Amino acid sequence: MAQRTWHTFFVLILIFTILSIVGDVLSTSPGPWYENLPAVTMDYKVHIDAGKEDCYFQYVQPGATFYASYQVLKGGDGMCGFAVRHPNGQIVHPYEWRQSAEYADQTSSGGYYAVCIDNQFSRFAGKLVNLYLSVIRYDMWEKYAKEVEELDMNIKNFTHSIQFVEHNINEILQYQYHSRARESRDYNLLQDNNAYVLR
Repeated sequence: MAQRTWHTFFVLILIFTILSIVGDVLSTSPGPWYENLPAVTMDYKVHIDAGKEDCYFQYVQPGATFYASYQVLKGGDGMCGFAVRHPNGQIVHPYEWRQSAEYADQTSSGGYYAVCIDNQFSRFAGKLVNLYLSVIRYDMWEKYAKEVEELDMNIKNFTHSIQFVEHNINEILQYQYHSRARESRDYNLLQDNNAYVLR
């Protein structure tokens, strides 16, 4: 039991240490964590009220590929407007009243794109719209692949360490499950004894 407690304590200290290091690294980064990823994709289902327009903004790094598409899933005539505004303010995809549309910019100059879904022509029916946005930096994908190849041995060591931690966490969870089961059994026995005495 003492050995199990020691291992549990060590695993918990290790987890807290890793989380504090990761937290320090993330808190010192100059921008949001997702802006430096090789790819960011988002898929939203949004409700656009009748007579309204909603705009969504996505940051795109210089040289990245930006893609936006929408499709009306249900509501009214099944169509709405879709426009994309470049970070310099120019509308690069003009409004069209359609069921679905898409826009792609292969080499962006960078900045915040505005993707607007317009339901102003529909005065009574709201729409459920699927909106898909993606930003891909192919240069970072290539860099990432090279790093993975170079760090293959470190990844194997890391995988082994993570499996060890996972095994210990599973043991902790099993111990907690058994403790809760014992607590529940003891509580039920206590209530039965109380009911027997109060009869």
